[in-house]
Amino acid sequence: MIDHDSQFLKLQSYLDGELSAKEKTEVQDWLAKDEQARLLLAELQNTNGALAGYEAGIKLPESREFFWSKIEREIKRESEAPVSRAPFSLVAWIQRHLVPVSGAAVACLALLLVLQFSPTGNQTGEIELSSNDMGVATYRDQQEKLTMVWLYDKSDSEFTDSQSADSVQTQ
Repeated sequence: MIDHDSQFLKLQSYLDGELSAKEKTEVQDWLAKDEQARLLLAELQNTNGALAGYEAGIKLPESREFFWSKIEREIKRESEAPVSRAPFSLVAWIQRHLVPVSGAAVACLALLLVLQFSPTGNQTGEIELSSNDMGVATYRDQQEKLTMVWLYDKSDSEFTDSQSADSVQTQ
């Protein structure tokens, strides 16, 4: 069976008289058997008749050949016209090349200055303990933006690395 789009195209071609004799007889046989095809053909004929009155013959003030020769002459005239180059100008070269580069350099410098002088939350100082007997305790208060670091001597502590808090006896 023929799909819907090809059926529609066959009917349009039949209506316009563009089919071969063999295809024309096939479409006529199909129209004799199929009511939907006849209704579609009638709709196409009505549409064709309605549009036929609105096809106005547009008359150009000149002949077709003259119109296209004008276009061809204009194309040749534009292609033959010499392309003039402006003389070298140092000011134009600076505007074209150095202004964008200097703008990018200023933007990079501004970004560097902002990063250099802005406080960041991830700045941490390094502490190097000179002895294994030294310990560190850190207290951070995010609300107050405060960090306190205590250094203590582990040997003076009641708790050492070798003892756990469970091993200490209370008195």
